[in-house]
Amino acid sequence: MTTRTVAEARRAAVLGSPIAHSLSPVLHRAAYRELGLGTWSYDRFEVDEAALPAFVEGLDASWAGLSLTMPLKRAVIPLLDEVTATAASVEAVNTVVFTADGRRVGDNTDIPGMIAAMRERGVEKVESAAVLGAGATASSALAALSLICTGPVTAYVRSEARAQEMRGWGERLGVDVRTADWADAAGAFEAPLVVATTPAGTTDALAAAVPGAPGTLFDVLYEPWPTPLATAWGAQGGAVVGGLDLLVHQAVLQVEQMTGLTPAPLAAMREAGERALASR
Repeated sequence: MTTRTVAEARRAAVLGSPIAHSLSPVLHRAAYRELGLGTWSYDRFEVDEAALPAFVEGLDASWAGLSLTMPLKRAVIPLLDEVTATAASVEAVNTVVFTADGRRVGDNTDIPGMIAAMRERGVEKVESAAVLGAGATASSALAALSLICTGPVTAYVRSEARAQEMRGWGERLGVDVRTADWADAAGAFEAPLVVATTPAGTTDALAAAVPGAPGTLFDVLYEPWPTPLATAWGAQGGAVVGGLDLLVHQAVLQVEQMTGLTPAPLAAMREAGERALASR
C-alpha cells in the first residue's frame, strides 16, 4: 500500500444535478484554509446518473474524495469497492473516499451529521418523533432517529405507496414507524421532535398551525432560510435546527475522512456558509 501526505496537491468535488446551488465548495474550501491545505481544491460538477460511471472512471490518483447529492446517492453504489454499514442501512452514499491503494469507499455522513446537529441544540433523546415527507432524506432521518428516539415515529405522507415505503424503512432500521395522511400533518406538532424533510414551500401552509411552546423542529432546508415554518416555530418559543446545521456537520465528517485530519474546523465552515447564504 502506498502512503500519501496532506501536503500533496489533492482534489475533491461535489457532484449532482442540479448542482449550481450547492454550498459544499464554500464549506470545504473554508476547511482547507483553516487546516493549511493550500494545495487542495474542491469544485462542483453537474453530473447526472447516466454520466456518473464515466466521471468516476476518469478520475486520477490526485483525487481524495467526492460529495454526492441527488440523484446520485444510490446510483454510485455499484461503482464502489466498499460501502459502510451506515450507508448500506439506507442504501444511500453521500461521501466517497479514495484510499491510497485506489479503493473507492462509500459512506453516509448525513445520518451522523443529523445526530450531531440535533445534539448541538440539546436534543439527545426523545420519546417520540414525527417526520414530514417520505423521500431519501426521510429515510436518513429514520436512521438517525433509530439512535435517539425510544418510542414511535409518525411519518406524514401523501400516498399509501409512500406510507408502505416508510414502514418498510422502519422495519429495516428497527424503528416503530406509524404513518398518517399529509392532510393531518399539523398533528405532527404534538411530537417533541419534528423533522421536516420536504422540498421548499411544501410546509409553508402548516406555519399557522404551530402551537404554543412546541418542541424541537429540524427543518432540513437551508435555502430559503428561515422557512415560514421555522419562523413560526421560533416565534412560539420552540427550538429550531436548520439545514445549514446539517450541511455543516455532515461536511465536517467528509473533510475529516478525505483529509485524515481531525477535528475539522466546524466554526469556520459554519461562518463561511452563513456568509455565502447572506450574500445570495
